[in-house]
Amino acid sequence: MKKIMMSAVALTAMMSTPSALSAAEDGISIFDDVKLKGQIRPRYEYADTKDDKKDAGQALTSRVKLSASSGLLGVDGLTANIGLIGVYDFGWTTENGLTNGGTSNKIVDPATAMLSNLELTYKINKTTLHAGRGQVNLDNQRFIGTVGWRQLERSYDSLFVADNSVENLNLLAAWVYAFEGVANTDKVSTNSVLLNASYKVMDELKITAYDYMIANTHDTYGLALTGKVKMDPATITYRAEYAMQSDATMEIHEQTSTTGKADANYMNFDLGANISGVLVGANYEFQSGKDGDETAFSTPLGTNHKFNGWADEFLLPGTHDNGLIDMNARLGYKAKGFGKVLAVYHKFDADTGDKTDLGSEIDAVYANSIPGLKGVNGLVKFAYYMAGETGSGHENDTAKAWVQLDYKF
Repeated sequence: MKKIMMSAVALTAMMSTPSALSAAEDGISIFDDVKLKGQIRPRYEYADTKDDKKDAGQALTSRVKLSASSGLLGVDGLTANIGLIGVYDFGWTTENGLTNGGTSNKIVDPATAMLSNLELTYKINKTTLHAGRGQVNLDNQRFIGTVGWRQLERSYDSLFVADNSVENLNLLAAWVYAFEGVANTDKVSTNSVLLNASYKVMDELKITAYDYMIANTHDTYGLALTGKVKMDPATITYRAEYAMQSDATMEIHEQTSTTGKADANYMNFDLGANISGVLVGANYEFQSGKDGDETAFSTPLGTNHKFNGWADEFLLPGTHDNGLIDMNARLGYKAKGFGKVLAVYHKFDADTGDKTDLGSEIDAVYANSIPGLKGVNGLVKFAYYMAGETGSGHENDTAKAWVQLDYKF
């Protein structure tokens, strides 16, 4: 709390009048070109898992974000950014699984506040140096992401260098020493190294290679091919990806790994099309399961809500130790003024074990800007997971629903 109060004071200083931002008239300017950003995102969420002897979970919360960025000390390319994020529940804390002793289905949006950004960035030509706390989203966020869907999104404490001096080539090397957010309201120390490189050959082909060394957990290294092909009136997109996990290179010396021997693999194949606003697509994702003392594939720092169904049945490591095969198809429509509507059907199976039927799921979402309210967007979202076979570990139907407004300024 002391850190948040000090950060609030600094944020107030950066928001002050220009005369308060400078030293003496002939001195050095501390802050210049201050830019403010904010977000207010109220949301109602409902979650009900059938026959689990718990009540349905309900939560009415609002995310409030405020950040200020500014040039620093008059140095070209040097900027500072500070931000706060708070989640409020309007005094309605019943039935959200966090405050009622676990008698209802959990909705992970704790009412709290944290420092979301405290960072320095220095840009020289096409190279960026970064130090401090901020958001890190790599590629499609399957392995490294901020989990922006949750009200208390994740922030990373990191040092990184990013470079795109060579045309169409983007390089990033980062050391992550801590992270906080989502369900972690206390900082979690780590000692992880993230390497990512992508080269855009043409619009039809981009090659991305990565190695994410998560301390005391595993190394994930892989290759993804993505692209966009225009064939009037359709635009075709694709993704073909393969990754493997091996024993962790990086360590936290005061901790020991409890994950076992890391030896797992992953595949993701996706094909989509936008045909005059009609959205169609099919996806196949494979995560290998446990084999003896070898671990199942896992993505502990990914934005996992984006994948394998919005009901979050397979969200956390350990929920699919026998692996996961997710075959899904999507259909929707998107147009200016109308917004976007999308429906997705998933069929889930295990990679290993005797019980391979892990169920299925139907997801649907409609999102659009609110007419007459600049900067305000609305969303209605629904997920219904249908249980797998008895003994699979996924034997209960789950229904979830959301109604949300999002105002950014």
